[in-house]
Amino acid sequence: MSSNKETFGKTVGFVFIVCIVCAALVSIAAVGLKDKQKANKLLDQQTKVLEAAGLLKDGMKSKEIVATFANRVEARMIDLDSGEYIDGNPELFDERRNSRDKTKSEKPENDIAGINRRSHDAVVYLVRDEAGEVNGVVLPIVGSGLWDLMFGYVGLEADLNTVRSVVYSDHKETPGLGAEVMNPKWKALWPGKKIYDAQGNAEVRLVKGGAKEGDIHAVDALSGATLTSNGVTNTLQFWFGVEGYKPFIQKHSGGLN
Repeated sequence: MSSNKETFGKTVGFVFIVCIVCAALVSIAAVGLKDKQKANKLLDQQTKVLEAAGLLKDGMKSKEIVATFANRVEARMIDLDSGEYIDGNPELFDERRNSRDKTKSEKPENDIAGINRRSHDAVVYLVRDEAGEVNGVVLPIVGSGLWDLMFGYVGLEADLNTVRSVVYSDHKETPGLGAEVMNPKWKALWPGKKIYDAQGNAEVRLVKGGAKEGDIHAVDALSGATLTSNGVTNTLQFWFGVEGYKPFIQKHSGGLN
């Protein structure tokens, strides 16, 4: 009996030691990878912003992406309600975290994008030409798709109305259907489209069955993905409305700086 107790005790002790060692190794690995994960996340963000700005070239390496972003893009914080620039560190801003904090966010009156809460602040990315003049802007967007929130960026020309690109960066849509927001052929439909009509209404939208020729506000909907397509339309119309970037766009319609 005593021998059995000793064997059981040794087994429990061994398992306990193995658990402690494994936990320690996992913790060490997590700490060691944290900086690398943060750097990879930043690089992915910079890559998507450059793509939306029309500055991402085929075959660009990580160092080139970082250098191009540093030379051609300036991140600025804005207050969404007023459209004014505000003080703040764009690198520390986290829209997802802010939207969960009731002191830093609010429930939209017309939540057509299905985001539940919207951060008071946002980051905008001013895009400069080689001479250093601002010639465009990239605006982050977020809204519901079929399965979850979809995050992306819209690049605009200096007129703050003409689209350069619409780039999604994070989504959980169905491959071959809603995930076609990542398809280069669909993204190629966006350049030159207009967000607002002559009265300043956000008319940009996806059209089931295909946009009519000459419709400057419309892009073909995603085939077989009606709910995702509706989500994209609602997201764009929300973020370019009065509870999104419209105050910023109106305030800077005379020129970005």
